[in-house]
Amino acid sequence: MSGAGSPARVGIVGCGNISGIYFKAGQTFRMLDIVACADLDKARAEARAQEYGVPKVLSVEEMLADPDIDIVVNLTIPNAHYSVCKAALEAGKHVHVEKPLSITREQGNELLAIANAKGLRLGCAPDTFLGGGLQTCRKLIDDGWIGEPIAATAFMQCHGHESWHPDPAFYYKAGGGPMFDMGPYYLTALVFLVGPIKSIMGSTRVTFPERTITSQPKYGTQITVDVPTHVSGIMNFANGAIGTITTSFDVWAHRHSCIEIYGTEGSLLVPDPNGFGGTVSVRRMGAPDWTDVPLSHGFADNSRGVGVADIAHAIRAGRPHRCSGELANHVLEAMHAFHDSSDAGALYTMQSACERPKPLPMGLPKDAVDD
Repeated sequence: MSGAGSPARVGIVGCGNISGIYFKAGQTFRMLDIVACADLDKARAEARAQEYGVPKVLSVEEMLADPDIDIVVNLTIPNAHYSVCKAALEAGKHVHVEKPLSITREQGNELLAIANAKGLRLGCAPDTFLGGGLQTCRKLIDDGWIGEPIAATAFMQCHGHESWHPDPAFYYKAGGGPMFDMGPYYLTALVFLVGPIKSIMGSTRVTFPERTITSQPKYGTQITVDVPTHVSGIMNFANGAIGTITTSFDVWAHRHSCIEIYGTEGSLLVPDPNGFGGTVSVRRMGAPDWTDVPLSHGFADNSRGVGVADIAHAIRAGRPHRCSGELANHVLEAMHAFHDSSDAGALYTMQSACERPKPLPMGLPKDAVDD
């Protein structure tokens, strides 16, 4: 990276819909300077470059060879996460990738091994747990508001994406399904709040073997479903807490909270882990009702890209970054574990481990992740 105090120079690979908020991060966080972008559709990359004042539009190969780029942000489709991350790491670049880290556990382990061998940072979305909502929940837990966490529940249930997404077929193919689509948000939040997972029991099913797209432009197209669309499971956390989770594309309606944490002295309502803010509520033992708690931390608006800024700060400070490859790889293994346990009808023992990411300091400025 360039001189002390200067921002990390960032190249973005993949200029689709989600890229806009990452380009904005370059204008938000003082430790990020987005200097290049790349996309298989060069016109799309050129449009993003013009929109956000990015000086260089490159091919992926040119980006990886560019000595002026420190961090590559990989926003490609999931099937390309592994190949682009591997190429970037082998080119000596730090990497932050959209979720999931990769499709297979073997690929995730390989990426971690390459990053560690080369002394490079490997980061992965989601970074929503750095938002004010989940940071407030973590502070309440750490400060003992609900006592020792003993259990947790998590629910993400809808009826799939074919009614609104312009090209939803990939949600029902390998690497898709409700667990791989939304599980990273929920599992990452649970590991951040409760801790790493020791073992998993899972049960899965495919309710509708075919889906009909009712959105444009592919209205009427049939999708063959290749992955489970309803996944339920039990998690045994390393600290002894027990968690239950359901992710589903088969449910028309429900009234469950996104996440609840239960402790020896109270309970905690956790906001949607797919967002950065939300309402945090606590009910302590003996209290007559729930109480909403003001957010203790910032980044409550859409702050995707804050995880990349954290990498830049972490490199400067010589500390671990929070959206770590170890965390993402642990979540990747857990997602597979629900499916493997269901197929085998047996308890799955986790092989990976990770540290609970440290919470953010309070009172941070809007443009930085360190004091």
